[in-house]
Amino acid sequence: MTEEFASRVSITSKSGLNAIYPSHDPEMISFTGGFPDASLFPTQELGDSFQNVISGKQTPFQYQIGEESEPLRNQISQLLAADGTQVDASKIMVTQGAQQGLDLVAKLLINKGDGLVVEGPTYIGALAAFDAYEPTYYTVGMEEDGMNLVDLKKILIQQHVKLIYTIPDFQNPTGTVMSLAKRKQLVELANRYDVLLLEDAPYRWLRYEGESLPTLKSLDTQDRVIQLGSFSKILAPALRLGWLTAGNDLFERLQELKGGSDLETSSLMIQTVDYYLTHYDLNEHLGKLQKSYQVKRNAMMNAMERYLPDFAHYTKPQGGFFTWLTVPEDLDLEKVQNNQLKPSFHVMMIPSTNLFPDKTHRNGARISFSNVTLSQIDLGIQRLSNGLSSGHQKRSV
Repeated sequence: MTEEFASRVSITSKSGLNAIYPSHDPEMISFTGGFPDASLFPTQELGDSFQNVISGKQTPFQYQIGEESEPLRNQISQLLAADGTQVDASKIMVTQGAQQGLDLVAKLLINKGDGLVVEGPTYIGALAAFDAYEPTYYTVGMEEDGMNLVDLKKILIQQHVKLIYTIPDFQNPTGTVMSLAKRKQLVELANRYDVLLLEDAPYRWLRYEGESLPTLKSLDTQDRVIQLGSFSKILAPALRLGWLTAGNDLFERLQELKGGSDLETSSLMIQTVDYYLTHYDLNEHLGKLQKSYQVKRNAMMNAMERYLPDFAHYTKPQGGFFTWLTVPEDLDLEKVQNNQLKPSFHVMMIPSTNLFPDKTHRNGARISFSNVTLSQIDLGIQRLSNGLSSGHQKRSV
């Protein structure tokens, strides 16, 4: 029997997502996955919350479509309001992580060939979600203060674009922050050219220095911004809880799509997180995360300054999990990783190949400092530097 799969299968199978998972090499130091530090999970508090939910008067194990999420949606609304973004709880959808939000938005808006703007480089998981709907990608390069809006405007003038996807805060993978001026200009451009904005904000509460800037959602005047958030980076990924906010018409359509996808997000996890937020201090927990990750960020910056060869450059993030490495254009970091870094130096990163839609950019790499120890950061960057120098020499021969 011959099986004929949908065209999206062959497209999404080339996303490169498997590269973020840990290596089985016991000597390997991996800077690949954007995983939180497991030692920082509020394990006792979440466990207590779970136990209180399952021992409560009402069973949490039955279908509870639409009923279970209102308390948590109210909590999220308050969390967003404290951050300067006013969203009514009735316009908040609890999702299976922010990743489901990416898929739902693409499913709602993108037909084959539709214009979709992404930052270059961008989040590998977003490209994996978008690829299934076969958009026409337009890639806008990143600058120190966010995407290049001069290039974006040219695209909007010349092409029909339905959606712009951006990570304004501690962008994955570069770690950069979009400036306030660019945030305002981006919203104005979306209004002028009748385009929707998808604001992905999983790292927003992980700022280690500098002043917090308004979300795109808070600057939205025409209900053009769809915003995604997540508990994965600030509580624990295994909860698989995120949220989505959007204007009335968009929100109703997204709700309909979600019902056809999963009926409901786990009511057990929803009630557990609601209990945690009610009985424990999230701000205190966030403070612990910020201090711990700042130490790791500082260790990464110090190691890079100390060990990296002169031809390598890197970003200096104010928050989030990542720094972005760039080398001369004729040095292919995917080949360097496969031929030198992994087999000989036992260190890994995410080469830029799969972080651009066209998969032709090969001289960049995402490096994560969130889920490695301080000693691994120092030793791993030494190994990385030695491997880069080896690859650079081999290229020159």
